Amino acid sequence: MSITYLKRGKPDVERAEDDAKTRQIVETTLADVAANGDAAVRALSEKFDGYSPTTFRLTKADIADLIAQLTPRELADIKFAQEQVRNFARAQRGSMLDIEVETLPGVILGHKNIPVQSVGCYVPGGKFPMVASAHMSVATASVAGVPRIIASTPPFQGKPNPGVIAAMHFGGAHEIYVLGGIQGVAAMALGTETIEPVHMLVGPGNAYVAEAKRQLYGRVGIDLFAGPTETMIIADETVDAELCATDLLGQAEHGYNSPAVLLTNSTKLAQETLAEIDRILDILPTAETARASWRDYGEVIVCDSYDEMLAVADDIASEHVQVMTDRDDWFLEHMTCYGALFLGARTNVANGDKVIGTNHTLPTKKAGRYTGGLWVGKFLKTHSYQKITTDEAAASIGAYGSRLCVLEGFVGHAEQCNVRVRRYGGQNIPYGAAAPHLDDIAEG
Repeated sequence: MSITYLKRGKPDVERAEDDAKTRQIVETTLADVAANGDAAVRALSEKFDGYSPTTFRLTKADIADLIAQLTPRELADIKFAQEQVRNFARAQRGSMLDIEVETLPGVILGHKNIPVQSVGCYVPGGKFPMVASAHMSVATASVAGVPRIIASTPPFQGKPNPGVIAAMHFGGAHEIYVLGGIQGVAAMALGTETIEPVHMLVGPGNAYVAEAKRQLYGRVGIDLFAGPTETMIIADETVDAELCATDLLGQAEHGYNSPAVLLTNSTKLAQETLAEIDRILDILPTAETARASWRDYGEVIVCDSYDEMLAVADDIASEHVQVMTDRDDWFLEHMTCYGALFLGARTNVANGDKVIGTNHTLPTKKAGRYTGGLWVGKFLKTHSYQKITTDEAAASIGAYGSRLCVLEGFVGHAEQCNVRVRRYGGQNIPYGAAAPHLDDIAEG
């Protein structure tokens, strides 16, 4: 196995140091919001966003005024993209069935898919107004049937962004707040004097938002660890350097710490892509951000074979994996650890980010090893139930339960079973004893 790095990003130890600094800042900020509520939220908004309105919650009139600032074409595009997300979410919802089965005569088992009762959707927007993130969280929660959906986004250039607010409103948000960063996430999760806390937080964000969700997990549910953005290109010589470089930098512009990796079996393509990245960075309007990400987090890895490329890709478990090879479906069949796949040169990550219909809130930092991305199922809780409809079934299952509880030493548990065996089976079981099996009774 021969794997060559033509370019490496920051060493893991430096990335860990960055994470530790972020962790401390988030911990202090969450404690501030928990202790001081609205006052802390306002002070943080003033400090980080220079924004301190009379109220952070938008009124119906505020929302209508903001939507009126959009052109008919902008509104139509927002609604088109949102409908693609809704369509796919509806199809996914249709795959999740409530079930009820009779596993033994008189024994009924089942499960129900119940919506989470309140969800806080964070929509990033400090650097770029992330209109699409509202579709991914708010609209998907609406398809799932969540009865209370609140949404929070930072001000953009000192005021609410009309596109983001429109997407939140059309998506089905019941409450909309203009609050960004840690303070926005904390207010939704912990609650304040004016904001009722939610049961679950969803949505992507920068390193601080992702860390805040990690620290809040347990007090509330979360969708997954999502952010900062990551992208990987798996390519061979069926594509050229322009495509690879464009797709790498298209995601690197998200932030200064967005990993972008080219994984290829072609040294020629790798070298040409490095040169093409330098060329594009000279003309890209967002080059300041993309250049920092590429410098510190960009990597180019050359492998000998497709099998090696597969192994490296699964180990990295990138959020976005774009596959442009002569065997795209082979990677679809064999890859196991990633956020989402983008197969073939005709599609790209930006399609998934903005319009095609799959959800763009995806696992980062290797979380793709154990979870997929946000989808309608994340907003649903699958709860089981059981019932016994006959005396015979109550006595039979109860006898098994009694013996198994005694085997483990749980006498109180055993008595829960025994009292049913006595009442519904007519057997006189000594207190704390294991119920006999019917075969044992017959032999006796």
